[in-house]
Amino acid sequence: MVSSTASLVMMTAALAALLASTPAPARAIDGDAAACRQLMLVVVPDWASSAGRLARYARDTAAWRRVGDPVEVTVGRAGCGWGLGLHPPQSDGPRKREGDGRSPAGIFAVGLAFGAAERLETGLEYRQMSAHDWCIDVPASPRYNTIVDDRETGTDAVRGSTEPMRRDLHLGDSVYDLGFVIGHNCGCEPGAGSCIFAHLWSRPGAATAGCTAMADRDLRDLLAWLQADARPQFVLLPDAEYRRLAAAWDLPPPGASP
Repeated sequence: MVSSTASLVMMTAALAALLASTPAPARAIDGDAAACRQLMLVVVPDWASSAGRLARYARDTAAWRRVGDPVEVTVGRAGCGWGLGLHPPQSDGPRKREGDGRSPAGIFAVGLAFGAAERLETGLEYRQMSAHDWCIDVPASPRYNTIVDDRETGTDAVRGSTEPMRRDLHLGDSVYDLGFVIGHNCGCEPGAGSCIFAHLWSRPGAATAGCTAMADRDLRDLLAWLQADARPQFVLLPDAEYRRLAAAWDLPPPGASP
């Protein structure tokens, strides 16, 4: 006959084995989800849609509360596809690749703010860009998916890149005069997509090459609201995926969707 102490040990071991074999819920792998206190949520109708709405959320406790009104945004001309971010890998739906015209879907950290002006009202780290700053979109480059200064790297390092960070000086448009980095493919996997930003749209309703774009006033309001110490995250999902994943990924409930 097994003693009560031995039975307890056996039951504990069996429970531990069961928990170890049970798949964990597909949560965002932020490490500490509660550390994120500012969230930007972009919901588009489906994978092929190039337009949606962005809503802001904040929380001091477990519950998200919406901040302000949703704004109109555009995404990639080919819609969106799963990117590489803070979320677990997903097996359904298209995947973001370099040059495919899709914006990355998923949950992403927020990087530095950038622009043409010397100063900007924002709680993010800000960097004024010059004619020497480039984001490298050449998959074979060792600096793929990073912003570099050609005075430091040499001009050969930026050869072939189509992403000058002062497009107004190189290409004659102002879409990068204001923006922030969306943390897609931070591991710089070649060909997985690069240089993903939130930036100004070229004209109202114009789709992008893979970024998220919006009106000047809306982007300035967003940047003024963002605070680096709030660990902000950027989320982009088709409506059906948002509804499927909202609870597991600790997103605002669909009833509060933009």
